[in-house]
Amino acid sequence: MKQILLVFAGGGFGSILRYIMGKYLNTFENALPYGTLLANLLGSLLIGLLAGYFLKLTTISDNYSLFLITGFCGGFTTFSAFTLENQVFLKNGDYFQFLLYTFSSIFFGIVAVFFGWFLAKFI
Repeated sequence: MKQILLVFAGGGFGSILRYIMGKYLNTFENALPYGTLLANLLGSLLIGLLAGYFLKLTTISDNYSLFLITGFCGGFTTFSAFTLENQVFLKNGDYFQFLLYTFSSIFFGIVAVFFGWFLAKFI
C-alpha cells in the first residue's frame, strides 16, 4: 500500500506541474504545444538523470524511484496529450507542425534521457 501511495503522490505533483505549464505555454494558435513539449523533454532529462543516479547508489530505497520516476515523471510527462495534439495538427492539415512536433518530441526526448544519464555520473 505504501508503494501505491508514493506513486499516487508523485504522479499528482507531476500532473499539477504539467497542467500549469500547459495552461501558460500551450496556445494552439498555429504554434506548437510548447507546454507539453517542454514537459516531455524536461521529464525525459529528469528520468535519465534519476535513473543514472539511482543506479550508482546501492543504498537508496526503491521508494525514491517509485515517487520520483514512476510517480512524478509518469504524471509530468504525457504521451496521451502528445498524440492528441498531433491528431489536431493532422486534422487541420498542419503537416509541417505535425512533423516538427513529432520529430522534436521523440528525438530530443531520447537525447534528454541520455544527457540526464550522463549528468548523473557527476552527482
